[in-house]
This record gives sequence, C-alpha cells and structure tokens, in this order.
Amino acid sequence: MFGFFIFVILLGWFFSYLLDSSLILIIAVVFSVATSVSSYWYSDKIVLRMARAKLIEKKDNPELYRIVENLCITAGLPLPKIFVINESQPNAFATGRDAEHAVIAVTKGLLEKLERIELEGVIAHELSHIGNKDMLLQTMIVVLVGTITILSNFFLRISFWGGGRRDSRDSGQLGLILMVLGILASILAPLAATLIKLSVSRKREFLADASAALLTRYPEGLAKALEKISRDPSPMRVANNSTAHLFISSPFRGRQSKSWLTKLFMTHPPAEERIKALRGMKV
Repeated sequence: MFGFFIFVILLGWFFSYLLDSSLILIIAVVFSVATSVSSYWYSDKIVLRMARAKLIEKKDNPELYRIVENLCITAGLPLPKIFVINESQPNAFATGRDAEHAVIAVTKGLLEKLERIELEGVIAHELSHIGNKDMLLQTMIVVLVGTITILSNFFLRISFWGGGRRDSRDSGQLGLILMVLGILASILAPLAATLIKLSVSRKREFLADASAALLTRYPEGLAKALEKISRDPSPMRVANNSTAHLFISSPFRGRQSKSWLTKLFMTHPPAEERIKALRGMKV
C-alpha cells in the first residue's frame, strides 16, 4: 500500500509538472476520494441489489444461522445480516463498510450442494474478509486506482489540446521527449494500477483462506468446498465484472488458460493453488 501511494504521488507530480498545474492533482484526488467514499458507504446496498439477494431470518434457515452464529462467536465478530441469492451456482461473498454493518450472501446452490463442514469453511472465509477489514482495504485501493485513472485522462485530454509547460514546449527535443514519456505514462499507469489492485485482491483471498482454516481448525473443509465450487458448471445470471472479485470464487464459468498473462488479470488465485495451500497447512 505504501508503494502504491508513492506511485500515485510521483505520477501526480509528473503530470502536474508537465502540465504546469498542481490543480490537476488536487482535483483528481478530491474527486476520487469523494466517489470512492460514497460507494464505500453504500456498497452493500448496491452489491446486494445487483446480485438480487434476499434477506433471510433465522426461521428461514436455522442451520445456516447456527453456523454463522457459532463462527462469529469464535471469531469475536458481530452477527452480520444474511442474504440468499437465487442461483444454482455454489458461491458466496461478504460486503459492508465495517464489521457492524457487514452482510454475508450465499447462493441457494451453495446451501444445496455443500456438506455442513464445507459450508462452515466458506462462511469462515467470508467472515475472515470482514475480520481482516478487506472491504476497507479494497476501498482504499479503489481511491488510488481512481486517482491514477483520472490523472491519466486529464493529461491525455489536455495534451491533445496543446497544454503543458511553456518552457518544455520551447526547449525542443527535451520537451518532446518529456511529452512522449507523459503520454506513455498516462496509458500504462492505469494498467499498472489495475494489476496492483488485482494482485492485492488475490493475496487477500489467500489470507482469508488461511484465516478461515485457523477459525474452523479444519482446512480440509474449505479445500473440499473450493473443489466443488470450482468444478460446478452452473452459470450465474447475476455475475458481472463489477462484483466478480467479491465472491469466494469467480462466478464466471468456462475454460481459462493457465498462462502467466491470464493469471495477471484474474480476480482470484487459481483454485488449485488455493487448495494446495490449504492442504499444506498445519493447524
């Protein structure tokens, strides 16, 4: 996160220098923070509406409630609201701005296709996201990525309209080199920021897996659940790129190559790697 923050500051300084205006950096930061904080505050409502999730009470599914309650007591977390998504694909996610306003959503397929010990592993994974404050971390990353994207867009638009430092424009070859470097940076910076965001997301999945194994004291339960989830061919109608990273496993189904380039742009680590890491744990 520190490296990411320094990356944003250096990029903002570089663009501000080339455009001879510090106002660009200030506007980009303020706009990114404002939009990201507002989405963070209402993220649970937005995501649940997109997933068409339905709030349930204890009488609707006593067994699920008992699992969540027991794990919350063990983890020292308040009981989150529980939602069910009417989808046959086994999957789940957690969202909310903090532990006191967190929610867990599971699909009907998850409840129907997993055994109790496997379901406990999945719920423990989602509770670990809440306990590890991953939702706050993701919001911070969105702020930084948004700032980089806005800065890059500002620079490209102003550059094409002839903006920039007067001394750079008048210095001939050096000014041209700086402008070319600025354009390259504005194109590559959002890509680099996105890769960093995806990398952080994948690392948090590994951390949530490990935390869940420690919480249940049974890594094999989550490992078996991940095997079933990853092999299930059922599509998810409500799946979209905006919310895919929230689920315990990517909701998109289909053959995916295992090349290093594909892995760079994945929102989740490959299921095989997660299962191997879980089965290598000793708790």
